[in-house]
Amino acid sequence: MKKIFVLLSLLAIANLFGQEQRFQGQPPVNAVPTDSKPVQKQWKGQFAFPDQGITFSNEFDGARLNGLVQNNDSTYTLLITSENTPINTSPWYAFKVWGKRPMTIDVWLTYQADNKHRYYPKLSHDGVHWTALDSLRYVEIGKGEKAFGPGSLPEKVKMRLEVGPDTLWVAGQELENSARVNAWMDSISQKKFVTKNTIGKSREGRNLNLLSIGDTDSKNMIMIISRQHPPEVTGYLTMKSFVETLSSNTKLAKKFRKEFTIYVVPLMNPDGVDNGFWRHNTGGIDLNRDWANFNQPETSAVKDFMEGMVEKTQGKFYFGIDFHSTWDDIYYTVDPELHGNMPNLVSTWLDGLKKRIEGYDPNIKPNGDLVPTTVSRNYFFVKHGAEALVFEVGDNTPRDFLKEKAEKGAEALMEIMLERIKDIP
Repeated sequence: MKKIFVLLSLLAIANLFGQEQRFQGQPPVNAVPTDSKPVQKQWKGQFAFPDQGITFSNEFDGARLNGLVQNNDSTYTLLITSENTPINTSPWYAFKVWGKRPMTIDVWLTYQADNKHRYYPKLSHDGVHWTALDSLRYVEIGKGEKAFGPGSLPEKVKMRLEVGPDTLWVAGQELENSARVNAWMDSISQKKFVTKNTIGKSREGRNLNLLSIGDTDSKNMIMIISRQHPPEVTGYLTMKSFVETLSSNTKLAKKFRKEFTIYVVPLMNPDGVDNGFWRHNTGGIDLNRDWANFNQPETSAVKDFMEGMVEKTQGKFYFGIDFHSTWDDIYYTVDPELHGNMPNLVSTWLDGLKKRIEGYDPNIKPNGDLVPTTVSRNYFFVKHGAEALVFEVGDNTPRDFLKEKAEKGAEALMEIMLERIKDIP
């Protein structure tokens, strides 16, 4: 009997370690003060090395390069620091480099104390089209042993780059600064049923722009936001495909827009994005901790807009989603035992998404502790009764897969909401 027990124990352990580890998500979010704090702006300019004919630059919106030293003729060490502390481990970097002649250089990325390298390097020659650095040209030093989180990250990395007169852009993710986001909004707003408006200003005076998709007098509304945290580009890219599907010319999308109006704020934190911040706005605050206090103009603008639309239309927000990025895909939902304006919409939607994508098993983490309404999901649900969630997309999720999830997710949502609205007086 003892031998059988030992054998079963060994089989259980082997099975446990044979399974792919799954991201467990972050611990519960605590309320924190959101009064503005100082931030440190980076010096903008060129770091030139005339003897080698090499120049580095952070003179563009979205750049992050705080310091640089030359180690030898072909090796350079870059320092990346955050806007303030304490701060989440999401060290954004972005810079340009060129040379008078073609040559190979090694670039070390280093970070302030207690921070590590997170985002795998992307390269571009125009700032628009990006590819990942060849893994044979990438070396990690001091990598952690954990599967997710800061404990999985290397202390620093080395990149081997080919530079020359043609400018090379290097960044942690695709560069999607406010100019790029607004260009996308201008493009989609060419459709006759889409309008672009400004609902407020950021702390530095940048426009907080909103897309209105459908009939703005409709009583049935949904709210979509993205990019509260500057480096979270995969969440933004997923949001784009999601919104494009809702705005498409398919029979389903046209039918959906007759019943529901879609409101979208694609760029919640334009100051943080254009300043190359790791996490915060220029008030030094994590915006997704300000949905109870509303001390920051960016969250206040969305609050005022949503409450104004409810008053204007005497209608309801039935769905709210906030797109983010993290270590791996995860859906932070409201406890399904709690019912809003369209009960169990989110759980039914995620079940539908699972059926539409072969082999996909959504990682869902529900939460029923919603007061105070510190994060956007809680505000959407508690204040408006919108069935709400935060969708965090993995940092390294393949771009074709995030697009597939967004498109099929939007299709499933439209079908379910159209069916559910029939039963609502």
